[in-house]
Amino acid sequence: MKWSVISNKLRYSGFFKLTALELKHDLFDGGESPVLKRELLDRGFAAAVLPYDPVRDEVVLIEQFRIGAGDDPSGPWLIEIIAGLQEPDETAEEVIHREAVEEAGCTVSNLVPIHHYYSSPGSSNEQVKIYFARTETSSLGGIHGIDEEGEDIRVHVVSSDTAFDWLDQGRIDSALPIIALQWFRLNRDKIRKQWLKGSE
Repeated sequence: MKWSVISNKLRYSGFFKLTALELKHDLFDGGESPVLKRELLDRGFAAAVLPYDPVRDEVVLIEQFRIGAGDDPSGPWLIEIIAGLQEPDETAEEVIHREAVEEAGCTVSNLVPIHHYYSSPGSSNEQVKIYFARTETSSLGGIHGIDEEGEDIRVHVVSSDTAFDWLDQGRIDSALPIIALQWFRLNRDKIRKQWLKGSE
């Protein structure tokens, strides 16, 4: 099946770009669609990580203000995992290491790919790579972030069971941490056994 762009106009260029498009595409039952108007939010590539301490059985979560949740009854501060946008000269793994330090003051190792997905393909081209990683949590916590970027990030070091409880209670309600924690719940025993065995 094919599709084609008839017109492409940049409507806004700031932290993100917004483009207005007119396009046509093939239909499943044959023929071609009428001219469709769509807006595309250019967010590029992002990477995220859920750090885990297998010795203490604790994960690192972060909390920060999110304008997209501004109308949420519980407020716009969300519990998330470490994440950041990928610069043109960076790999996803480099983003993970950089953001882990900036957002949580932690170093990570043993990166395990969890998933690669489009976050909202109906209106955005953003692709996200999610990882699981090893860290040491005994000295982690506090407030982090880059002042020049307006970041004000609280670090939560919680037991795995507490993180799962927050997930089940709906306290964690954005896609990245939900995907990461659901994967971790399925793989916790296996990966903890592997990593603890490697520490002996």
